[in-house]
Parts: sequence; C-alpha cells; structure tokens
Amino acid sequence: MTKPTVITNPWQLLRQFTSARIALGRAGISLPTAVQLDFQLAHARARDAVHQMLDTEKVAQALTDCGVSQQNACITLSSVAETRDSYLQRPDFGRKLSPSSHQILEALSAPLKDSTTIKTHTSQRHVDLAFVIADGLSALAIEQNAATFLATLMPLLKAENWSTAPFTIVRQGRVAIGDEIGELLGAKMVVVLIGERPGLSSPDSMGIYLTWQPHVGLTDESRNCISNIRPAGLSYPDAAGKLHYLLSEAFSRQLTGISLKDGTINDPTLKPASRNFLIEKE
Repeated sequence: MTKPTVITNPWQLLRQFTSARIALGRAGISLPTAVQLDFQLAHARARDAVHQMLDTEKVAQALTDCGVSQQNACITLSSVAETRDSYLQRPDFGRKLSPSSHQILEALSAPLKDSTTIKTHTSQRHVDLAFVIADGLSALAIEQNAATFLATLMPLLKAENWSTAPFTIVRQGRVAIGDEIGELLGAKMVVVLIGERPGLSSPDSMGIYLTWQPHVGLTDESRNCISNIRPAGLSYPDAAGKLHYLLSEAFSRQLTGISLKDGTINDPTLKPASRNFLIEKE
C-alpha cells in the first residue's frame, strides 16, 4: 500500500470552529503545498490592506447610499502624512491634521465660537457626537464595513435625538486625530471608526474608539475600544449595541476610558447569541 504524500492532522475537524491555522497536516517534515500557498495568499492580502489608499469618494458614496449622510454632509480631510510611506514610518504624522484640513474645520466652527460654547476643551460643547472615519492600517476595512455599520447604528441614535456633527473622512489618519477633529467641531464625544492592523485571517477588521470631551493631548487610557467588527468577526448589530450602550453610559457619567466598562454582558435584554459564551452563566 502506497503511503499518502500528505499526512492529515487528527484535529483537523476543529478548524471548522476557528480561522486560526491549526491542524495543518504535513508532507514529510514540511507543510503541505496547499497550506503554504494559503499562508502566502493571506500574507499578501494583509500587506495590500496596509498599503492601500483610502478611496474617500467611495466611502462618501456608500454613506449616501445607506442613507447615513443624507442629513449630515461628509467632509474629506487628511493628516500631516502626505504619502503612505511617511504615514507608516511616522505614526505622529497620522495623529495631526494637515494645515489645510485644520483650516477647513476652523472655518466650519467659527460662527459657533462667538457663542462662547467651544472656547476650550473644558467648556460646554454644542453637538453630542462627531464621527471620524479614518483608514488607519486597513483602508479595506473602512471601505467594506463603515457605511453598513453606521446604517445599523444611526437609527438607534436618531430615536433618542442625538445631535451629530458633519461626518469626516480622513486619509492617513490614526486614532488620536479624532481628538483634534472633535475639539474643532465642538463635540461632546468623538467616535473614530478606523481600519485595524491586519491579521493573516482578518485584513478587513474595523475598530471603534470613543472619547469623552476630545482635545489634543489625550492618551489611550481616555478611550474605549470595540474591535474586530466585520462579517466574520463582531457583527454590525452586536457592535452597534455595544457602542450605543457605551455612549449612553459615557454621557450619563461624563467619562470614557479605563473607568468605563462594557456592561452589555450583564444586560438581560441581549439575545444569548450576542453574549460572550466564555463567561455567560445559564
């Protein structure tokens, strides 16, 4: 009897429960060719996602098509990083608006400054939320997930009469750039939708960061994060539910960050499928 070229792993059945590369089998002392090619393809997709430029017109059109931006104009901005290479090599460039983008937002908020509502980051803000959509490390994630997610979230906010600033779409942006935008727009809270660093099985993962009273100089302990939003990860309804809960708690307690915890796992109104099976008690 001829010995098979590829030796399958007895735990291969477990792969139906995870996208992790487990139980790959072997060919001699090496990986099988199909597995090796699959790894190379995943690596190439991750690299493409990192280097891909954000198509801001495509994102703006998707927001319009979903009915998200019908009552909220989209403003296209850019960070100090002028090229993708400089963005990747200088993270600090991605945290600061370009001079022209800063001027755009200053001009937009100028009429409101006279009303003494947004003179400093500690003064009263005139709008509840500012949404910032930034490419981060995966423009692919934003182009595939941002509009659909917002279409799921906005009805929840509209039902409670939350006020929102015009949507901003930022090319070459990192999370902290939302602080400058939120401050210029006079928002009580900023919500940053951003492409996450791609994994080998998740080049399309989107993250969300929310910050109370955004202003330049804040650090990451001031923020809350919801991660892995994509069709194969955290679903849009579940992510929208978590964000709505955190926004409500943030406004009630006037804070975000390490003092604000995700209490949705204890919410009896959530469906069982939406809860963490690792810690859920029957």
